[in-house]
Amino acid sequence: MQTDLVAALDIGGTKIAGGLVDGRGTILVRAQRPTPAQEDGDTVMRAVEEVIGELAASPLWGRARAIGIGSAGPVDASAGTVSPVNVPGWRGFPLVERVRAAAGDLPVTLIGDGVAITAAEHWQGAARGHDNALCMVVSTGVGGGLVLDGRLRPGPTGNAGHIGHISVDLDGDPCPCGSRGCVERLASGPNIARRALENGWRPGPDGDDSAVAVAAAARAGDPVAVASFERAAQALAAAIASAASLMEIDIAVIGGGVGTAGEVLFGPLRKILDEYATLSFVRRLTVVPARMGTDAGLVGAAAAVLAGGAAAAGV
Repeated sequence: MQTDLVAALDIGGTKIAGGLVDGRGTILVRAQRPTPAQEDGDTVMRAVEEVIGELAASPLWGRARAIGIGSAGPVDASAGTVSPVNVPGWRGFPLVERVRAAAGDLPVTLIGDGVAITAAEHWQGAARGHDNALCMVVSTGVGGGLVLDGRLRPGPTGNAGHIGHISVDLDGDPCPCGSRGCVERLASGPNIARRALENGWRPGPDGDDSAVAVAAAARAGDPVAVASFERAAQALAAAIASAASLMEIDIAVIGGGVGTAGEVLFGPLRKILDEYATLSFVRRLTVVPARMGTDAGLVGAAAAVLAGGAAAAGV
């Protein structure tokens, strides 16, 4: 019986979550702080340290044998650094070193947040039983990860499958990453909301101008809101079809906040995907919502280190 635990961190542009996770993927202890994404690097790190401190205050902390981190990227697992596009204070930030110091020198494994979600979905979620899968997180940013030939494939720096920063609009808007027309610039939650506002959509009396509110308006039939989600769906479809053509994936799993929008997103996405995924060997491609919900990042970060990585590999 697995008695040791993994301390897991899920670091994104909106929140920093932590948990103590057992060998079955059950989160036994939780902690969370908002990400001070626009502050300097040390301020962001203090929020991470607060999460670690809250976990360390648990009586179960003594059973933690390692730490898994799923971070917004790009990450460099070989150097232990992160440079999240949506956290400008972290550029080449030595996250592994700082986390190890805060956690009493426990061993640390770093992967991108998209890879973490992929590990979770392949282990316990919508990609379970699929040998070739793309899993995406569509939220404040857009990330992803790959399972090929039945194994998680993070790549040499931990960024393989980082689909949010491939260009699907060659003359599109500049992206904070430095490129143009990236999937993230078209399909992330903030950009769905931005596009709707720019085209005349207005929030209700509560003033909520987030992508969640745009999704609600789209479900109610607001044409501007519908169009903003259709544009996001087109960007995702182009990226998914391209990935399928390159790597012969047979399923794409979409999670994150935007992924919870339901048929407002998945209806046009499946329709448009049929127009892009036309080659014979990608026509069987399916697109499904993620199943792991908001726990995916933590479970996947733990999966990367549990049982020597066997869980992450789907073993």
